[in-house]
Amino acid sequence: MSETVKAPETTGQPADSAVAAAKPAVRKDPHAEAKRQRVVTPEYLFLEAPRTKEFITGSEAAKEAIRRSNVDLAIAYPITPQSETMQLVGVLYGEGYVKEYYRGEEEVGVMAAIAGGSRAGVRCYTATAGPGTLRGLEGIASWPGHRLPVVAMFTCRVVNAPLAIQPDNIEVAYLLNCGMIVFHAENQQDMYDFTLAGFTISEKNDVTLPVGVCCDGFFVTHARGYVRMQDRSMKLPPREAWRGAVPVLDAENPPARLSRDAPVQKSNFMAYNIHAVWQQEVWAAVERSRKYINQYMGGLLTAENVEGAEAVIIASGSAAAQSREAVRICAEKGIKIGLIKIRSLRPFPTQELRALCGNAKLIVVPEFNYVGWLAKEVATAIYGFSKAKIIGGPRVYGGQSMPVELIVDEVESGLTGKKSTNVAQSSVMGGAVNQDDVAHFMRSI
Repeated sequence: MSETVKAPETTGQPADSAVAAAKPAVRKDPHAEAKRQRVVTPEYLFLEAPRTKEFITGSEAAKEAIRRSNVDLAIAYPITPQSETMQLVGVLYGEGYVKEYYRGEEEVGVMAAIAGGSRAGVRCYTATAGPGTLRGLEGIASWPGHRLPVVAMFTCRVVNAPLAIQPDNIEVAYLLNCGMIVFHAENQQDMYDFTLAGFTISEKNDVTLPVGVCCDGFFVTHARGYVRMQDRSMKLPPREAWRGAVPVLDAENPPARLSRDAPVQKSNFMAYNIHAVWQQEVWAAVERSRKYINQYMGGLLTAENVEGAEAVIIASGSAAAQSREAVRICAEKGIKIGLIKIRSLRPFPTQELRALCGNAKLIVVPEFNYVGWLAKEVATAIYGFSKAKIIGGPRVYGGQSMPVELIVDEVESGLTGKKSTNVAQSSVMGGAVNQDDVAHFMRSI
């Protein structure tokens, strides 16, 4: 039986090219976009460059600020709610926008490593929150004395027992007297602007101090808002460490008053005087940052409808957002009311508040913490310069949100003389300046 042989199928190609040689794949450079970034002056970036608007979270806003900040070193350690922010900074490292990035073993090590990086002359960034802030506070509190220009983000949360992860900004009270510059962001736009400006301000020769950018966790970090940003093709100039107030660390040259500086370790007048003089210089540097905050951030505070107002709400952070709605409701009721939003807590806008609050009859200071650290700052700043009745509240804490009605109630009761049901009498200072009332008020808040 004969067998039929089928002819081979044709493919339209010569037989000798049936197996074509594979072309080598061209690998895309993941850092290509970052390499194309161009350096522009801070003046152009902050004041002149056009911006486009995006709807992003606070963590994404911080990421976009870092993208444009020419950061050399970022060190992360996870703690809610800042973990997402530093994760996104890690993405920037993969894209080439951050030169070095790693995860530390715990907060103490992170803050020490950040100090080492800054002493070595590179631009550094980190973030933490709540218990992480307190765990790293020993290192953080040493940064100003060592004149380390660092930007750190504090996404505030509960630190009191029983432990929780909800928003509560009591940890700001621990940061205010370290000698660092402290900003308090209300929203996603503030997170972006304050972080970006923080690097420029911290590295000025007559400042050379760390900057803490605080926000109320979750309310800002995980919520979305519109943020106007410069094009991502631009970035800040690199850090020029030789311009700093102290030289960078090397084997022969201690940068500042370190523990190996023998005179400081002795128990005598010169040792005490050296330390005292250095602390005075640190706080003088905080004060010198005012002109740069005005230049790059537009001021230490913002004021709305204050002229001619009989009542003024003074707030910072997320309380400013709630206060803005309270102002709208009060205005609908015919109350002449203004809003002052504190943007910089250190340096504190003392002179600005004195100028704005001189004619107010009532000042209400709502806060997201139990102790009322902002009320204390406000009362100290305007004492003797205003006859306003100051209500240190309302306050919510432990993660609670602040109903706008609480603020409205304090405004109405404060103007009518009705006793407040939300704020203790110990947190109210009367309109007449009375030394006993002031002393009681200051002890109680």
